[in-house]
Amino acid sequence: MKIKCVLIDDEPLAIKVLQNYFNNFTDFEVIGTFNNSLEALDFINSTSVDAVFLDINMPMMTGFELISLIENKTKVIITTAFREFAAESYDLDVLDYLVKPIPLPRFIKCINKITTEYNLKNNIKIDVSKGDSHIFIKVDKKMMKINIEEILFIEGMKEYIKVVTADKTYITHKSLTSLSEELPGDRFLRIHKSYVIALNKVKSIEGNRIQIQSYTIPIGRNYSKDVKNRILE
Repeated sequence: MKIKCVLIDDEPLAIKVLQNYFNNFTDFEVIGTFNNSLEALDFINSTSVDAVFLDINMPMMTGFELISLIENKTKVIITTAFREFAAESYDLDVLDYLVKPIPLPRFIKCINKITTEYNLKNNIKIDVSKGDSHIFIKVDKKMMKINIEEILFIEGMKEYIKVVTADKTYITHKSLTSLSEELPGDRFLRIHKSYVIALNKVKSIEGNRIQIQSYTIPIGRNYSKDVKNRILE
């Protein structure tokens, strides 16, 4: 079953950008786009909608006013060019706050939030051992879905990172820190300024090196104590 989304913005280009982003995620479906708040409200209150992407500065009715009139528990994501309304939006229990122009990596984080909330709401259990938990990374202009369970380690290479799985290696323009924030902290560990590893893939540890399958990965001096505490605990 797909996660159903509605896009509300009085700027056609802003809606087009989000639609292009959503084209990369087959688990999501945009079921309505609106530049009129009243029409959008009527649709949301009469249709099963999982997530609403909503601009604040709308004619006739602001985004905040629209939120107060939504009758169901639809998750709302604010999209705006203004940062200063963030505190007010969270008082209304919005799921996320995206500042235009919205970068694709930030959009992906939002998508992951929506997926988590959808799974909780619908009592969908995530079994990572079956590879159901995943991340998306951009490779050669395509959004590639990578199952978290398949990741062996990630290597930072200046402006790029290399995601290594048992079968394939992916290279993407992204920071190591940024991607590591998308991974579950109980299953992945940074062991070096240039490496994040999957803890359950560690074959052995000797001195300042870790073995994962045929790969030998160095442990950074500043990470040594934490690494040994986590792996040898």
